Amino acid sequence: MLTKRIIPCLDIKDGRTVKGVNFVELRDAGDPVELAGIYAQEGADELVFLDISATEEKRKTLAELVLRVAEKVNIPFTVGGGISSIEDVDMLLKCGADKISINSSAVKDPQLINDLVAKFGSQCIVVAIDAKQVDGRWKVHLVGGKVPTELDLFEWAKEVEQRGAGEILFTSMDHDGTKNGFANKALTKLSSLVNIPIIASGGAGTKQHFIDTFINGKADAALAASVFHFKEMEIRDLKEELKKNKIPVRL
Repeated sequence: MLTKRIIPCLDIKDGRTVKGVNFVELRDAGDPVELAGIYAQEGADELVFLDISATEEKRKTLAELVLRVAEKVNIPFTVGGGISSIEDVDMLLKCGADKISINSSAVKDPQLINDLVAKFGSQCIVVAIDAKQVDGRWKVHLVGGKVPTELDLFEWAKEVEQRGAGEILFTSMDHDGTKNGFANKALTKLSSLVNIPIIASGGAGTKQHFIDTFINGKADAALAASVFHFKEMEIRDLKEELKKNKIPVRL
C-alpha cells in the first residue's frame, strides 16, 4: 500500500509566508526559507510553495526565493503561482522545483496541461483546483479564489486527468483556514472519478481531521498550513497518530 503524504504549504505574498481564512484576512506566518528547512527536518513528505498573488499581480513566481528554498530541502518541492508557459516551468525546474502546480492558466488554456506533460512528464505536473459550493454545486474559482467560473469541480478534475496531469491539489475554499476538517464528501467523489493522486487541502485543525481525510475522504495526501506554521501540531506527532490508526506513513 502506498504511504499517505503530509505536505506543509507555504503560501507566499511579498516574499513572506502568509495564512488566511477562506482565502482572505492574511496574516504573516514567517520566513519561507526558514520554515521550509524546519519542515524538511521534521519529516514532511513534500513541500508546496504557492505564490498566491502572482496571477492577480500578473507577474511570474519569485524564482530567487524558489532557489533559496530548494537549497534548504531534500524532499520533493512543488511550486505554483503565475505559471503559464513551458518557459516558466523550465526556469522553475532549473531553480530546484521538482513539480509545478498550475491553476488559473490551466482553466484559461486547458491545452497547456497537455503541452507541459508532453515536455516535462506527468509526474511533474500538478493541477491545483480551488472550488467552493455555489447553489449546491462545487464551482471552480481562479486568481487565488477571487474569480468564480461556471466550471464544475468534478468535470474539470476528469478533464485534467485525461489531459495527463499527474496529480490534483483540491482546495475547498469553504473549508480553508477554518480548522473544521477537510471536504471529505467532495474528496470521496473525486477519488471515485479519477485515478491520479488527490491532495486534500483546506480545513486541517486536528490530527483526527487528517485521519478522517485519509480514511473517509480517500485522499492520497493532506496539505496544511497554519497548524504547522503556528506550531499547533508537529509533523512527527501527527504521523505517529496516523500510524496508530493503521494509516501507512513514512516515519
